[in-house]
Amino acid sequence: MADGAGYRVTGQKIWTSLAHHADMMFCLARTDLSAKPQEGISFLLLDMRQPGVSVKPIVTLEGGHSVNSVFLDDVFVPRENLVGREGQGWTIAKFLLGHERTKTADVGRCKRRLEILKDVAAREGLDADPVFQRKIAAIEAEVKGHEFSALRALAEQAKGKPPGAEASLLKLRGSEIMQRLTVLAVEALGPMASIYEMPTAGANEEPLIPEHGIGLMENMLNYRAASIYGGSNEIQRNIIAKMVLGL
Repeated sequence: MADGAGYRVTGQKIWTSLAHHADMMFCLARTDLSAKPQEGISFLLLDMRQPGVSVKPIVTLEGGHSVNSVFLDDVFVPRENLVGREGQGWTIAKFLLGHERTKTADVGRCKRRLEILKDVAAREGLDADPVFQRKIAAIEAEVKGHEFSALRALAEQAKGKPPGAEASLLKLRGSEIMQRLTVLAVEALGPMASIYEMPTAGANEEPLIPEHGIGLMENMLNYRAASIYGGSNEIQRNIIAKMVLGL
């Protein structure tokens, strides 16, 4: 609600990534109760260090802590921290989500996970197993197709076209491919997956992937969240159905 020189915000945000490290946070807050749902939302930047802000950890399936619940109790946001115009929040959020979903296509990470999968399969003697090699070939074809789709989308965005339904498609496919790659790596290792750590890039010990130090099993479990963040895959299918199929 508006309060003279700013706003008073009360509410809750769940699945807030790295909120326990943040000094500031963007939030969507309803500032006009009389407007239509999408038009009564504003985009605010609030100080996480002020009274009324509580961050509570959410420990995920693999035992890690990267996401949180954030509780706001009568938190003051000065008017100069309004992003854009009042009531324009949902329009800004949709624009940002389109770019986030393009990013979460995670093509580079999919390709690195494919390399890890092939390495694991070779170590376990599965490079001579025709059944498992068919699985690798199938997922490799999907990774390559996914890469081409992402490059087409990025080429259109470079021309000035805003992200559309293709962003939802990239997010949907990227998350599913990532999940399948980690599951296949665990399948290849069997019980040994519980003690296998993600490989490094070489003697300089620079991590091949950001999650270096996390075991493969934990990594596989962590990626269960990939089909939720950035908008669940169910939501992405609804967006594609509406924007492409007109349903």
